[in-house]
Amino acid sequence: MEFITSGKSMTVYLSGEIDHHTAANIRKLIDTETDKLLPHVLVLDFSAVTFMDSSGVGLVMGRYRNVSAHGGRLEVVNLPPWCYKIMRMSGLEKIARIQMTGGTR
Repeated sequence: MEFITSGKSMTVYLSGEIDHHTAANIRKLIDTETDKLLPHVLVLDFSAVTFMDSSGVGLVMGRYRNVSAHGGRLEVVNLPPWCYKIMRMSGLEKIARIQMTGGTR
């Protein structure tokens, strides 16, 4: 994972697999950084994610709750097509902007 901040925006570049075994550590790292900055916009970039199960949906929903608690918003970008489909099926587009690799669908 890589964190890039610009003003009150934070982008988290996720990579590898997001599953039951990795999600807890990812959550902890993101929450530690967002608690420091309290970003107005939190962007989760999925361009380098190679696998995701339902733990990834939970990861996104929890980060939405955290960032919205202080008035921020969440964007989930560069989702591979298979991952975008999972996010849409879960209804995440109702709470966050989601964007497939190559543009919004």
